[in-house]
Amino acid sequence: MRLLCPRLYVSSVQQIDLKGLKNEGIKGIITDLDNTLVPWNEDAHYPEAVAWLQKIKDAGFAVCIVSNNHPRRAKTLAGIIDVPFIWQAVKPRRHAFRQALRLMNLKPAQVAVVGDQVFTDILGGNRLGLYAILVRPLKKQEFIGTRLVRQVEKLILFSLRRRGYLQ
Repeated sequence: MRLLCPRLYVSSVQQIDLKGLKNEGIKGIITDLDNTLVPWNEDAHYPEAVAWLQKIKDAGFAVCIVSNNHPRRAKTLAGIIDVPFIWQAVKPRRHAFRQALRLMNLKPAQVAVVGDQVFTDILGGNRLGLYAILVRPLKKQEFIGTRLVRQVEKLILFSLRRRGYLQ
C-alpha cells in the first residue's frame, strides 16, 4: 500500500508549493502530460501548462515530461517551453524515470514526480524513491483502460484517506 501513497495530494499543479519542495531538497520535477498538464487527447494549446512549466524552470527546478502517450503531443508542449520529454514511457516501469533522472543529472531523492494516476505516476515514482505528488485529473474523459483503473484507484484513495495518509 505504501508504494501507492503519494507524499502530497493536490487539486492541480498550480497548488504545488515550490518553496516547500525546495526545502525538502527537491531540485527537479518529472511531470506527466495527459490529465496532469493538459486534458487527455486534446491538441489545443494550454497557456496554463506552459506558464506552470516556465514558473518551475524560473524557480530553478530541472524539468522533464514523462508520458505514456505518443511523441507528437509531448513534443508540442515540451518544444514550446524547451524541456526534455520521454514518450511511450510504459509507466510505472522504472526505465523512463531513470532516463529522466539522467537527463536532469539528479538523484531520486532530489526529484519529485507529478501525475494524476496512482498506478502509473505514483507507483512508478515511489518505486525509485521520488517525492510523489498526485494531482486530480483535469478532465473525466480518458482512455477506456484508464477509466477502468480509476475505479480501483478510488478504492485505494478512500483507504489511504481512512488510514490518515491523505486529507
